[in-house]
Parts: sequence; C-alpha cells; structure tokens
Amino acid sequence: MLRIALLLLLVTSANVLAEETKAVDIYSQEQLLELIRSKQYLTRVKADDCQLVQDIEARAEVLKQPLYQYLWGEMLNFGICVKANPPRGISLLRDAAEQGSAEAMVRIAEYYKDGKFVLQDKERSVQYLLPAAANGDLPARMMLVELFAKGYGSPRDYVLGYHWLYNQVFSDEQTQQDAKRLLQLLAAKMPASQVEKAKKEHLQSR
Repeated sequence: MLRIALLLLLVTSANVLAEETKAVDIYSQEQLLELIRSKQYLTRVKADDCQLVQDIEARAEVLKQPLYQYLWGEMLNFGICVKANPPRGISLLRDAAEQGSAEAMVRIAEYYKDGKFVLQDKERSVQYLLPAAANGDLPARMMLVELFAKGYGSPRDYVLGYHWLYNQVFSDEQTQQDAKRLLQLLAAKMPASQVEKAKKEHLQSR
C-alpha cells in the first residue's frame, strides 16, 4: 500500500512539474512574421520563459534564417533572455536585410532615423527603406514618404515614393488617413506635374 501511495505521489508530482515546465514549440515563419509586424516578438519570448533561446540562436547563427536573425538580433540589442550585445544584434539585422528581409531593412532604418544604437543618419535610413518600399512593404513606404517630406533623400526619388504610397491598398482607416497626410506633405515639395505623374496607376520610366 505504501509503495502504491509513493508511486501515485510521484506521478502526481511529475504531472504538476510537466504543467509548470510545459514545452514551447518553436515559432513557425508565419507566426514569427506576425509577431514582428505586431511588435510583439520580444514580449512573446519573455512570456515563453526564455525556453527557446537556443533554438532561436541556432536558426539565426547556424541556419541563417532572416526572420530568426531579426529576432535574435533584437534579443541581443535589448538584452532579452541573454546578455545585451548591440554590436552583434545590429550585425544580425544587417545580415537579414542583405538576404532581402523587408522587416530588417525597416528596423535598421528606424534605428538610423532615431539614432538608437547607431549615430543618427536619416539619409542612410532612406537607403535602407528604398528596396523594402520597392518590394511593397507598407511600413517602409510610410517612413520613406515621411523622410522625403522632411527633405531627406534625393528629390529624384520623390515621384517613386509618392507613387508607391498613393497606389497602396490599405487594411484600416487610420493607416489610410496617415498615408494621406504624409502624401500631402510630400506633394508640397513637388511640382504639380510630378504629383500628377506619381498618381497614375502605372508609372512610366523617367
């Protein structure tokens, strides 16, 4: 009877321990992309009790998956579950950007725009945004037009920036209104003929 009671106690304890240390599955590419776009990626890593640190590091450093380079880089930038190491974090974001990650391009552009971790350089911010905007990334297009409207970047690219954002399809009213406001600011820096050209659905080459 004592043996049975001990076994029952061990099973119960194991079940409780299993509940307390419930394994967390690694994020799919789709999940991670949504976490990045909603800016919940670091909150999620902390909420998962830092259980995925080794998996995230391996996917970033060994497999060199761009979205995981982004996540691991940001964890290093802000010291989430690991010791902070912004030089390595920014390097990983650059690696992801070089592989074509629009999310990484926009994040680096934000850092150069705000002067966080790097010296403020809004012209360099524009250079990171241009390829992401050209590939249809809405946050990149919004930030690019904002910087153009403030006089950064080349006026030769204003038509492109205006054209991309003007012909964007929006999922919510607030973003649409923000885009309209930014376009009005940029239009004030452009000749009327260029604005009309930029509004066309198909932009003819210069």
